[in-house]
Amino acid sequence: MKRLLFIVAFVCLSGASAFAQRFAYVDSEYVLEHIPEYVSAQKQLDALSKQWQTQVDTRLKEVENMYKSYQADLALLTPQVRRERENAIVQKEKAAKEFQREKFGFEGDLYQQRIKLIQPVQERVARAIEAVAESNQLDMILDKNSEVILLYASPRLDKSNEVITRLGYKPGSLVK
Repeated sequence: MKRLLFIVAFVCLSGASAFAQRFAYVDSEYVLEHIPEYVSAQKQLDALSKQWQTQVDTRLKEVENMYKSYQADLALLTPQVRRERENAIVQKEKAAKEFQREKFGFEGDLYQQRIKLIQPVQERVARAIEAVAESNQLDMILDKNSEVILLYASPRLDKSNEVITRLGYKPGSLVK
């Protein structure tokens, strides 16, 4: 009887371990910091963003200066000149806001540049992660930096360095 109970317990435990899933995680931010193309693309995007923001600020400053000038001259203006200057200020402000929307808005120039420069790198990283998962027979790899909350992650499960190596780079040597 004890022997039969032992065999049943062994079969149940073996079956349960056969269905156990294997998990690992990757620190995507860490991986991306090791890819020179990503670092270069990020620098380009930062430079473009700064340049465009300066242009937006300049345009909005011009609107502000026009408004201050208008307020200073307001008592001396005829109704027709007043309307013309108000319209000019409104038009200038609309143009500045439109420029800002074109550069920084949803699917604006910055968004398009981000897709053009960063998406190919992200696709390479995704393929490398998939290859690491297959070679390690992992069922799931979580991203440590995403919205998934990890309460505990054993360092032995971190496959970030393996992904960097799979991409052809050397882990531990951050690109700056």
